[in-house]
Amino acid sequence: METLPKAVPSFVFSHEQHMRVGGQKKRKIPTVVELVDKLLSFRMRFKRNGSYTLNRKSKTKPNGKKPPAEEKKHYMESDYTKVRVVDFDLKELVVLPREIDLNEWLASNTTTFFNLINLQYSTISEFCTGDTCQAMAACNTIYYWYDERGKKIKCTAPQYVDFVMSLAQKLVTDEEIFPTKYGKEFPNSFESLVKKICRYLFHVLAHIYWVHFKETVALELHGHLNTLYAHFIVFVREFNLVDPKETCIMDDLSEVLCTPLPPSPQQNHVTER
Repeated sequence: METLPKAVPSFVFSHEQHMRVGGQKKRKIPTVVELVDKLLSFRMRFKRNGSYTLNRKSKTKPNGKKPPAEEKKHYMESDYTKVRVVDFDLKELVVLPREIDLNEWLASNTTTFFNLINLQYSTISEFCTGDTCQAMAACNTIYYWYDERGKKIKCTAPQYVDFVMSLAQKLVTDEEIFPTKYGKEFPNSFESLVKKICRYLFHVLAHIYWVHFKETVALELHGHLNTLYAHFIVFVREFNLVDPKETCIMDDLSEVLCTPLPPSPQQNHVTER
């Protein structure tokens, strides 16, 4: 029997990640750094005291059949979609700076998203079990894992996520693939590997929204999830890292979250009396 990889432990990555600019110190990555501290803070505060209904029965089947569609997408309700950590145009965070090498930019941002999505998933991981999530489902799609030999593997959602995070961690920490030393070149396969990581990370985000959004709301983390998702989608669209056919199952949410919120009345500098 093949031994499944152990779950990747959630860890807080250093905000002081930089990128090489000539021989100088690496440039600090602009990202939504509030996510990490607030995720951990809310996680510590959450107590299952009976005030939340978090038990759910799985609607998916591990036999390859598509799961039935939910009657209503709760994550699309305006009361939830308008909750963000930040409400400015995220495109400003993903555009390649003129003095930065493209591969450096992709490497740094991909590593950041891996850490943030791994952390976001960890907040609901206790509710994502082999019993509640017998298949890696999102919308009307069930994802299967393919091993290094291309063999299709049927697995539960937590097993699939373990595969994703283990593979991503292995790649982003490989000095031959994601070099951190000055003068070290990126391999020819670098872009294809980044696309592979981003594709799998999208599956994890889609699963959280489709199956575990109620738990995320109970944890009061839907604002962080919305901001992370929008930032990620804007990034992969900017550099064509994920096939639109792959992300189309969440296009309705992407359209809403990737549009900056209108200014609130509180932002009006004119005081009415």
